[in-house]
Amino acid sequence: MQNQDFNILVAELQHVTFAETICDEMAESAKARGTGIAKRSPEYISNKMLEGKAVIALHKDGTWAGFCYIETWGHGDFVANSGLIVNPIYRKAGLAKAIKTKIFELSRQKYEHSKIFGLTTGLAVMKINSDLGYEPVTYSELTQDENFWKGCQSCVNYDILMSKGRQNCMCTAMLYDPAEKKMEKEEHFEKIAKKANLLKRIEAKIRSFTKIVSVGLTQ
Repeated sequence: MQNQDFNILVAELQHVTFAETICDEMAESAKARGTGIAKRSPEYISNKMLEGKAVIALHKDGTWAGFCYIETWGHGDFVANSGLIVNPIYRKAGLAKAIKTKIFELSRQKYEHSKIFGLTTGLAVMKINSDLGYEPVTYSELTQDENFWKGCQSCVNYDILMSKGRQNCMCTAMLYDPAEKKMEKEEHFEKIAKKANLLKRIEAKIRSFTKIVSVGLTQ
């Protein structure tokens, strides 16, 4: 099954009917992995769709194939792409990466200056995040919004998190910092400009030397 078999789009009112099924699958998936997630109700998921803060993947036959939504923390200073889920019958089709890419682009569009972060134990998600520009960070670099950390209470590793003073746990923290990326891009272009100027000076010296040699040969 190929990605062209699916439509990945920003969720709208017409997709609210999938909210309960999505919630059920999120819970089943967490149970199968032996981990916990911040539990969300169908109403919460529906609201994310109505707010234009969710991405849904649909198979060309109309069945739901995957989902992910945006949450904001710390008065919008931080954004998380949460609840990534792929319908079991459509796994191994590369949908997780396609959905993560779409929700990441939506997050950058809606919250241009916000830091985007995630906590995950999944190697596949870490790889996707890395490809998008996320970097591993310490927990201290994430939002300190208490409401975010309360969401970890439903995780089986919550006691570990609290015993370590919320400094680390079983999850790997990853962060995309737009300000840092902008600085890296500016530094990259600055290096290119410096190299270009150096090449121009070298070329000018070569032309000058060639001219001197040419004049010397004609005398």
